[in-house]
Amino acid sequence: MLYYAEPVARLIDELGKLPGIGPKTAQRLAFYLLNNDAGEARELAKAIVDAREKIRYCYVCSNLTDTDPCQICRDETRNRSVICIVEEPRDVVAIERTREYRGLYHVLQGTISPMEGVGPDQLKIKELLGRLQDSHVQEIIVATNPNIEGEATAMYLARLIKPLGVKVTRIAHGLPMGGDLEYADEVTLSKAFEGRREI
Repeated sequence: MLYYAEPVARLIDELGKLPGIGPKTAQRLAFYLLNNDAGEARELAKAIVDAREKIRYCYVCSNLTDTDPCQICRDETRNRSVICIVEEPRDVVAIERTREYRGLYHVLQGTISPMEGVGPDQLKIKELLGRLQDSHVQEIIVATNPNIEGEATAMYLARLIKPLGVKVTRIAHGLPMGGDLEYADEVTLSKAFEGRREI
């Protein structure tokens, strides 16, 4: 980045660290921010700092929140006998957009992936089992992504949870194998929930 003044080079470098942002896109974003109103750049910076300082994981479900417990866990109108297990907080948003599911959630913060050194102990599985001890949960819906890691995680969870006398179901494969919940449309996700099956 010898071609740019040091602050510009640093901005491009930092933007380039974001997922999906290559060098050219980082450069375009940097020049967009530099050429527009300074207030816009300040608002973006403030939003980033506020999110980093105020957002944490819900102590109940591990979803992102600015209040503890999160809004979903506090909602008394939700069906407390069903918990949907997802990989990431963005999967909660994808399912909520369908407006089909009214139960609770548990966010694992990933999947079992021996190739990446992620085992069950790195996920929020102990917290899930703790929730099952103290509640009247009748069904667990495993909504991990339909890929190798998601399937392995689903099978592991089923083996742990079934002996507790809780029904374990898996969302139907209306989703393409290897796909992510985040990119599925509402109709596909709705059909996947309707066709879920016991593991």
